[in-house]
Amino acid sequence: MTGYIDTHTHLFVQEFDDDRNQAVERALSAGVHKLCLPSITEDTLEPLMAMCDTHPGVCYPMIGLHPTELADDYRDVLQRLYSRLKESDRYVAIGEVGLDFYWDDTRRKEQMDAFRQQIEWAEETGLPLAIHSRSAFEDLYSVMDDYRANGLTGVFHCFSGSEDEARKLLSFDGFYLGIGGVVTYRKSSLPSVLASVPLERIVLETDSPYLPPVPYRGRRNESSYVPYIAEFLSGVYGCSIEKVAEVTTANALRLFPKLNV
Repeated sequence: MTGYIDTHTHLFVQEFDDDRNQAVERALSAGVHKLCLPSITEDTLEPLMAMCDTHPGVCYPMIGLHPTELADDYRDVLQRLYSRLKESDRYVAIGEVGLDFYWDDTRRKEQMDAFRQQIEWAEETGLPLAIHSRSAFEDLYSVMDDYRANGLTGVFHCFSGSEDEARKLLSFDGFYLGIGGVVTYRKSSLPSVLASVPLERIVLETDSPYLPPVPYRGRRNESSYVPYIAEFLSGVYGCSIEKVAEVTTANALRLFPKLNV
């Protein structure tokens, strides 16, 4: 059977301090053979890269600044991250970047500025974007629309929006929806939304340690749970779990070409 790719996991955070390497081994045993790690802040880059050094060919780094992590000196932080990006060809994507106005929208201007800067990194390097969006769809769509003709690619991470939002996001060629544990939740509207989304436009993710799928809801999430998401999607799409694995893995390899190296 084709293996899986977890396109978004935070295995480098403190929740895994006691069993980080074991979590990687459990993922491999579950058939999840590649893990994409998005950075959150400048400080998370070191533990993230250490994981990639420890597990070459399994763990792959992204570089970016999360929208909720903008301090007053965010432009200086971005400049340092940009220097790190230019110093290495190891990064498989620019992420985790985007907009988040859920808890606080007072830094809307700063978030949009940082998002645009990091989109321009993707333009310059040809790397895909791993995009976070929460309570910010209209602004995110507006920013993305300014770059529509620029050949960008990427994933709208942790998608849980409406059918109309899915349609609008997938109007950007070369972009996919990242689907994780939320799709398995009893009150989730995602199964009905995905009825209008081709499997060929989906990649799998966990966003671990957050948002675990059923039957692990309420516990810490990890990459070994990807097959539970695939199994649920096989019911949504009326196909075998093997087909879900085959198509979503091909999608991820197309989106992140450095995973093929």
